[in-house]
Amino acid sequence: MKLRYFSHSSFLITLDTGTKILMDPFLNGNPTSPVSADQISADYILVSHGHGDHLGDTVGIAERCNALCICENELATYLSTKGVRSHAMHIGGTRPFDFGKVKLTQALHSSVTPDKECIGTPTGMILFVQDKIIYHTGDTGLFLDMKLIGELYAVDYLLVPIGDNFTMGIEDAVRAGTFIKPKWVIPMHYNTFDAIKADPKEFKRQVEISGIRCRVLEFGQEIEL
Repeated sequence: MKLRYFSHSSFLITLDTGTKILMDPFLNGNPTSPVSADQISADYILVSHGHGDHLGDTVGIAERCNALCICENELATYLSTKGVRSHAMHIGGTRPFDFGKVKLTQALHSSVTPDKECIGTPTGMILFVQDKIIYHTGDTGLFLDMKLIGELYAVDYLLVPIGDNFTMGIEDAVRAGTFIKPKWVIPMHYNTFDAIKADPKEFKRQVEISGIRCRVLEFGQEIEL
């Protein structure tokens, strides 16, 4: 299984079977993305919330690839009106799919579509794929129930925002790591815009003091999980 980071909060998981799971595909209009949306294919698209820098190119990619979009109920309904296939879930729910399972968690943020429509609630996304557990927190502030998530699930890879201003900054993201205790943590949601400038190497330094291994990915980099 491979994980590729496109920058911001956008990742692509490619399973050994060839199945592709895309998360928060903000590619076109993203000044840090090394690829454009027409270069990426997906079988499934997971979307944490409706903001344009997360919903991003979901509709275009889903239309072209006939991908199934998996997200919170109201956002799934919104995507259905755009003519793409969607599966609605909600916080606390877990659902099996051909590739494994998805569970949605809370995220402390908001959710507004590019059409300026307040829609549903933001989420984090826990993926159970092959023999790995990957927790993409979405856009969120720190919350105490992350401790419970860490107790319930042996998270292998934690994808956590560090850009501050709209989400957790470095210090809170380090604390999130200590709450969840993943095997590895990967920082995301930073340096896309001036408002979320952050130093991932400083995050790595601080979180590794807590005994958590950190992998800082270059934009476009792909790793084996």
